[in-house]
Amino acid sequence: MSQKHIPVMLNEVLQSLAPADGKVYVDATFGNGGYTQAILDSANCKVIAIDRDPNVKQRADEIKGKYGSRFEFCAGCFGNIDSLIKQKVDGIVFDIGVSSMQLDQAERGFSYAKDAKLDMRMSCDGMSAYDLVNKTSEKELADIIYQYGEEKKSRQIANKIVLERQKSPIMTTRQLAEIIYQVIHKKPAQPDPATRTFQALRIAVNDELGELERGLNNGLAILKDGGKMVVVTFHSLEDRIVKKFFNEKAGKKAHVSRYMPEVPENNQHEIYQPSKAILPTKEEIAANSRAHSAKLRYATKISEIQK
Repeated sequence: MSQKHIPVMLNEVLQSLAPADGKVYVDATFGNGGYTQAILDSANCKVIAIDRDPNVKQRADEIKGKYGSRFEFCAGCFGNIDSLIKQKVDGIVFDIGVSSMQLDQAERGFSYAKDAKLDMRMSCDGMSAYDLVNKTSEKELADIIYQYGEEKKSRQIANKIVLERQKSPIMTTRQLAEIIYQVIHKKPAQPDPATRTFQALRIAVNDELGELERGLNNGLAILKDGGKMVVVTFHSLEDRIVKKFFNEKAGKKAHVSRYMPEVPENNQHEIYQPSKAILPTKEEIAANSRAHSAKLRYATKISEIQK
């Protein structure tokens, strides 16, 4: 597997993480190893990588061959980071969502741009998008498309899916996309109408938002005092979770109605200095279309000295 995939906001990730000699870092979403390799090249440190996708093993073996004991790979979900990694670490990087490697493999069924059997499983096991589309009730399907895809026409799309699957099972990404186009017509130079529904199904199949919440909480548990947590997200649902988590752990007041009693500030601070959202440069967006919706946030775990 050649390294043809461009890691998003790599410069900003390295600046936020600030790798140093002798430190241990976690690349919680290994993918094609772009962050891992850049971290290993930037300092004489160690990287422990995590991924649930069995297809990354070849790439992990390549990096192990080059960096030896400075690299370690753990197969599993990053939500279980605290059980996969039994030591304190100096920094953790999360790159949330589907990898470009997964999108590029048509047979994985992630993309409406490539016809394949509906699948979308990052781990290649468990419930697939085919199961979800063909066996879920119309109401539940509409809720998934609305909540995870923020699709205003979720009810019409769910209704159309159910009508079509009564004739015959919806087998492929192309079939599903064509059903969506019956509800929302494709227009030149406009975003593909299937984007939000496909995003929603992928998030549901892989429990991505639950995984993110577990990863943030369990990652903080294995982070050393003064350690950095860096998170790159690609849509508002993910970014909202990260922003809320960082603010809560920094003890910031929750936003409430002016008619409600004021919520006292949380004195049990676990992090400090959470950053505002950092956006990719115009140059990066021009060079790598995947970066256009990216946001990076980072925070530092508070040390005993600062408590």
